[in-house]
Amino acid sequence: MIIRLSDNVITPLGNTTGENYSAVKAGQSALSRHEQLWGIPEPFVASLFTEKQTLALAIEGFTRFESLAIRSASKAIADSDIDPASKRTLFILSTTKANIELLAPDTAEAEAVTPSVAAKRIAAYLGITTEPVVVCNACISGVAAIVLALRLLDANIYDKAIICGADVQNKFTVSGFQSLHAMSDNECRPFDIERLGLNLGEAAATLVVGRHDGTDETSNKWAIERGAIRNDAFHISSPSKNGDGARLALEAVTDNIDTTELALINAHGTATLFNDQMESVAIEGAGLSAIPVNGLKGYFGHTLGAAGLLETILTMAAIDDHTILATRGFDESGVSGHISISPENQATEKTAFIKMISGFGGCNGAILAKRGETGGAGASAESRFLSAKRLQPLRKLHSVRLTPHSLCIDGRDIPQTECGGALLTSLYKSRVADYPKFYKMDGLCRLGFVATELLLQQEQRQRFVPTSDRSVILMNHSSSVFADRKYLQSIASADDYFPSPSVFVYTLPNIVTGEIAMRNSYHGETSFYIVASRNDILAANIVSASLADASANSAVAGWIDYYDDSHFEADIYIAEIALVT
Repeated sequence: MIIRLSDNVITPLGNTTGENYSAVKAGQSALSRHEQLWGIPEPFVASLFTEKQTLALAIEGFTRFESLAIRSASKAIADSDIDPASKRTLFILSTTKANIELLAPDTAEAEAVTPSVAAKRIAAYLGITTEPVVVCNACISGVAAIVLALRLLDANIYDKAIICGADVQNKFTVSGFQSLHAMSDNECRPFDIERLGLNLGEAAATLVVGRHDGTDETSNKWAIERGAIRNDAFHISSPSKNGDGARLALEAVTDNIDTTELALINAHGTATLFNDQMESVAIEGAGLSAIPVNGLKGYFGHTLGAAGLLETILTMAAIDDHTILATRGFDESGVSGHISISPENQATEKTAFIKMISGFGGCNGAILAKRGETGGAGASAESRFLSAKRLQPLRKLHSVRLTPHSLCIDGRDIPQTECGGALLTSLYKSRVADYPKFYKMDGLCRLGFVATELLLQQEQRQRFVPTSDRSVILMNHSSSVFADRKYLQSIASADDYFPSPSVFVYTLPNIVTGEIAMRNSYHGETSFYIVASRNDILAANIVSASLADASANSAVAGWIDYYDDSHFEADIYIAEIALVT
């Protein structure tokens, strides 16, 4: 488990966690209507920083996204006693689109706007010396970042972690959600019968955590005790009607605990028809209907990569104040799952909660947080076993390396007549040919899909392995830049403005993990990470810790990068934990 050392939240409602909590408790909202902003023809409601606030947050030489993240992380670090320069301190950046607003149709160096570049710049400013990791797992990125820190600190790879979630809004993101018909023209109404869609928001939230080694005084400290990520294996942009992935995540973090001790479940609560319905069904399916539920999107909108962290931190602040915050915008239930939601603040004396969240690519996440005694020397045998298990090396069973000019399966080179993007199509036709959706995918997903199919064919030749809980854990450098450039073409000209929903959905790199999960009915973890350069040791540590923590028997894992049709690489493998006796 990990212990909260400090935190900070910056939104249009305030520059500290305290300011934001006070505003929310008082019922204030930063949502407002915007017309003709950024050349977007349709009006929208969002929580955006004013020009004055943006100028006050700006740091010379840094973008507004980077400045926002730096301001939040700097405050949280200053409020802790950690050494950011220590080799035992990890920096995790949670974001969906980072500096995407800088991408232009004529940008030759498109990779300069990828999250890995921003993460390095932010880390350098903060004095961090270890390699930053970007979690880019759609809307669950903030929770997924907390889960990553929990695993890597529990595995004794790091002692401290600075987890910063941030996103800013712009023409790219707003037009994309509008193209999906997911946005409301009015303030959002989570779980309400009159809900019509989400609002977007800008924010940064930072959580500084330390590894709990059994010696800390924990009576007044918050701990993240458990975390889980599971996939719906249903659809890349629509949640499962049965709430399968969310239910599995909830069950994983509540297994063998007394749920009557939970003060609340802080839900994703986007106010879209499908998300809120799915969450209600998942909560009921997990046997948690008696636990109060709330959502905070009515105050800040959907802050994307910041959401999971922002909402976790504010829920901690609320419970410290013996309060369950109201769900702003809620009046009458419009979901079929039996859940308890209130439009008013409520009192509580309980000191534990669950944060749940869902996102594109079928991913779902949940964490269990608790204030007070967290085990220490009395940690369970199961916890000690998992901690030891995470230190075990990986066994790579099969591998595939695929580039524009080559294919290598289990170390054997296989000559090809095609090259570039045509090679992927050729391999699909000759080796797969039964999944027409392949032709709708972007380049990154085509690469991941074909490479995985070849990998699994190799496995199936040798043995049958039950794989419903298999994980998919991938990493790259350039995020989803190929799809980003293609989508930008649909909104670049005011005279030819036609945002494409079928392209926009692929502007998240984790969609490839969702495509693989959906194809193979994998309900295990799906996660996507972005780094400045390939680091196989870091990747192996992440996969190993994930396999132990998620109770999965295996993972499809590795490196998958797609810059354009002539520059790509997949180097993936099937991994298991190699237990050492």
